[in-house]
Amino acid sequence: MKLMTSPLIIRSASEMAAWRKSQSVFAKKIGFVPTMGALHQGHESLMKKSRELNELSVLSIFVNPTQFNDPSDFEKYPITWESDQKIAEKNKVDVVFVPTYFELYPDQYRYKISESELSLDLCGHNRPGHFDGVLTVVMKLLNLVRPHQAFFGEKDFQQLELIRGMARAFFLECEILAVPTLREFDGLAMSSRNTRLTEAERERAPLINHIISGATSAEEATRLLTEKKFKVDYLKDIGNRRFVAAHLGEVRLIDNVRI
Repeated sequence: MKLMTSPLIIRSASEMAAWRKSQSVFAKKIGFVPTMGALHQGHESLMKKSRELNELSVLSIFVNPTQFNDPSDFEKYPITWESDQKIAEKNKVDVVFVPTYFELYPDQYRYKISESELSLDLCGHNRPGHFDGVLTVVMKLLNLVRPHQAFFGEKDFQQLELIRGMARAFFLECEILAVPTLREFDGLAMSSRNTRLTEAERERAPLINHIISGATSAEEATRLLTEKKFKVDYLKDIGNRRFVAAHLGEVRLIDNVRI
């Protein structure tokens, strides 16, 4: 039986840049999965696709403070480094990049990337500055890793569209690929935040997907979720998708479905 090889752990921006430069001579295709850790099967689906389509696969784990408009939400974000390492090894990741804030933000976040339309709606409307932080950190990571392909889940569909747009706008030589939302057996979209739900909240949480999938309109879905004691941040139909963000207790959950 062949033993799994542990991935190379890189912690500094300079080491990451040096590793990437060292790979240029081999001309191997590199896939990249940026995450904030607390890895689950949804993340694994991204890693599997990266490995399937590329010769080398890089995973980053960095809980990015600049995308949290609520400091307490940042402080409560789950850190599961030991299990994350095992999941990376299981999925044959070659490199795990685990930078600190000071490695990625030597400028103390003086410089940032902003988008002026889509980022102001939905999550952006309720979380001012959120997507500035997302786009800025993703740009930094893409510049360091310089992957041929980067993989993002459709659960964060607004984020996916913004990153696709950023890549086009700045002529990035990286293909941004979407991977379908992975769900629990009861329909709840997989998320690191699900671990923060109480037992009773976890039982109710799948109603989000059931209601937005079955309601005839956004207005009906909003009413039904409110009746079920969800605090709805937004629920909108845009194009052929229905988007929702709703609080269940202290946890903010997002989802979207094709309509």
